[in-house]
Amino acid sequence: MNDAQTAKALPSDAPTETEERPFTAIGFVLLSLVLFSGLDACSKILVVDYSAVLITWGRYAANLVLLLPFLLRAGPHPFATAGLGLQIGRGLAMGGSSVLFIAGLSQMAMPDATAVAFAAPLFVTALSIPFLGERVGIRRWSAVAVGLVGVMIIVQPGTSAFHPASLFPLASAACWAAGLIITRRIKTRDATLTTLLYTTVVAFLIASVFLPWVWQPLTWRALGLIAVMGVLSSGGQYFLLLGYQRGPASLLAPFSYMQIITSTFWGAVLFGTWPGASTLIGASIVVASGLYVLHRERVRRGDRP
Repeated sequence: MNDAQTAKALPSDAPTETEERPFTAIGFVLLSLVLFSGLDACSKILVVDYSAVLITWGRYAANLVLLLPFLLRAGPHPFATAGLGLQIGRGLAMGGSSVLFIAGLSQMAMPDATAVAFAAPLFVTALSIPFLGERVGIRRWSAVAVGLVGVMIIVQPGTSAFHPASLFPLASAACWAAGLIITRRIKTRDATLTTLLYTTVVAFLIASVFLPWVWQPLTWRALGLIAVMGVLSSGGQYFLLLGYQRGPASLLAPFSYMQIITSTFWGAVLFGTWPGASTLIGASIVVASGLYVLHRERVRRGDRP
C-alpha cells in the first residue's frame, strides 16, 4: 500500500457505534497478527546485539517517520483528542508491552515467548467486563480457556519456557491487554490516525528517556531491520485499531492465539526452531478455539455460516 492509498484508507472520523462489524473486525485483527509476528522476528534478530529499549526506540522512531506525511496532511490540530489520558495510557501500555516482550525474546525461543504472551486474551476477556461492560457467555469463556490449554501444550510447563525470563512476555501480555481495552474505550472518540500518533509519540518519548544508558552505534543492517519494523509496526497497529473499533474485545481476544502459527513459522525459517508434536497439537487446539468463537458469534447474530 503506497502513501496515497494509505491516506485514503485512514478515516477522518472515528467509527460510530452503528458500525459494529464483528467478522470484518476479526479479519483486521488476523492481518495485524501476521504483521506483528514479522515484527517479532526482526526484534529477535536485533536483540542479539542491542538492548530491548534501543530496539523499541528505533521501532517507534521509524513509525514517526512513516506517519510524518499523514501528520502534515492532518490539519493544524493533529493531536486534538477527546481522551488525552486514555491516549497517553495506550501509548504507555503498547510501549511497555514492546520492551517487555523483546526482553523475553533475548532469552527465549520465539514460539515459547509468543505462547507465554498468549495470556493476553484472558486478561482482555476479564477486563472487558468491568471496564467495557461487555457480556461474555460461558461458551466464549470456554473457548478462551481451551485456547489457553492449547498454549500450555505448546509451552509444556516445567520446560525452559518457564524460566524467569518468561515473566517478561507475561508482563508484556498484561500491558498489551490494557492497551486493547483502552483501544476499545476510545473507538468513537478519536480518529484512527490520532490514536496512532499518540501511541507512537508517547512510546518514542518514554524510550528516549532511557536511551542514553543503552545507546550503541547501529549498523546499516540494524537500520534496515528497524525500518522494516517501522512498516510492520505501523501496519499492525493500524489494522489492530480498525479491528477493535469494529468488534467487541471479548470476541476478538481469542483470535490472538492465531499468532502462534506465524511465530512458529518465522522461528523455524530464521532461527531453526522447528515445531515438535506438542506445538502442532497445541496450535491445532488454538485455531479450533478461535474458529469456535467465530461460529458462536454467527449463531448469536443469526447469520448464515
